[in-house]
Amino acid sequence: MTASAHAEIRFNPWPLMIVAALTLAITMGARQSLGLFVSPINSSTGLGIVAISFALAIGQFVWGAVQPIFGAVADRYGPGRVLVVGSLMLAAGFAATPFAQSQFALIVTLGLLAAAGAGAGSFSILIGATAQRLPVEKRAFASGFINAGGSFGQFVFAPLVQGIIAAFGWVSALYALAAAALATLPLAWPLRRRPASPAAAAGVARAAPTVGMGEQLRIALRDKSYWCLHAGFFTCGFHIAFLVTHLPGEVVLCGLSANVAATSLAIIGLANIAGSLTAGLLGNVYRMKWLLFWVYFTRAAAIALYLLAPKEPIVFYAFAAALGFTWLSTVPPTAGLVAKLFGTRYLATLFGLTLLSHQIGGFFGAWLGGIALVQTGSYDWMWYADIALALAAAFVNLPIKEAPLTRMQPAAG
Repeated sequence: MTASAHAEIRFNPWPLMIVAALTLAITMGARQSLGLFVSPINSSTGLGIVAISFALAIGQFVWGAVQPIFGAVADRYGPGRVLVVGSLMLAAGFAATPFAQSQFALIVTLGLLAAAGAGAGSFSILIGATAQRLPVEKRAFASGFINAGGSFGQFVFAPLVQGIIAAFGWVSALYALAAAALATLPLAWPLRRRPASPAAAAGVARAAPTVGMGEQLRIALRDKSYWCLHAGFFTCGFHIAFLVTHLPGEVVLCGLSANVAATSLAIIGLANIAGSLTAGLLGNVYRMKWLLFWVYFTRAAAIALYLLAPKEPIVFYAFAAALGFTWLSTVPPTAGLVAKLFGTRYLATLFGLTLLSHQIGGFFGAWLGGIALVQTGSYDWMWYADIALALAAAFVNLPIKEAPLTRMQPAAG
């Protein structure tokens, strides 16, 4: 048996996967709870829903824009220092927000500092760092497991944050989020270097190992399949940002309490744990582009059913469960397809760019939701747009030229 095979047998991926999942649980859980602050910040500052929505929309874009940048740094120097810088920025953004009394100040704190910090501890860096240490047959499940960590964070943080807001006020809740962000600092240690793992060499697709980052980017940007992933992920970002920012407002419009919104966000997070793990497991069995098709198609059907149903708490909870199962289950197949198409050497950079498209959609989802409410008094047109975009995203993934699945053969005795 070769030394490479011995190294692969000795390597235990679970500690690394758990550390990455815990980090994402904190960064995503805190970030996905920001919609609960829209009404309290508006009541305290009088800035208006549109101004606050715009600041959060800037945050959606920045979260995506920094990921290919931080991903490139992580690919070159290792993800550890990126995660440390992100933790400090995220904590600073939350801690400074109570002092923001203008739209510009809110853009700086939540739209720039906190968003960039969350981006430094998000999917592209964490999944990229883990995938480089794993053989190809374990990457899809690892991506799903890490993604489920982010969903667990939303499940925990949404009701916790709402409880702190109700008991101690929104300022105390932001300070609590700042403290939680600092808790990710020790988690950066196991991810401090980019290893030269023998597993990383397995399954590299089109790009040769000697290709540099610039050439790899040119190869990817000439690939139609890569752009199909970008187009689908744009819709995913639009949908998610609209919901995390404006679902509390939709609940209020229906005459229900803020606790219904917090519970719905928690259910989304809980259901997405199942959705993420399922997507990760199915990515080893079925074509990933078909997984993406059914995720987006199911999302469109769930929204249409919600619009037809009476607006009762149980309807919101059922809607949240359906959406949660498809919420970020797009991440494992999207990251898996990027790795399958181009290998893992620059996965943090290439997947980070797809997340930029995701967050360009997120910018419009958060911002246009506020405009729609002010202009029409409801979110109806946003829901209609969401259905149309989800259907378009389902079909845009079908032309992706995904290589056939390879089945693991038993070793000869």
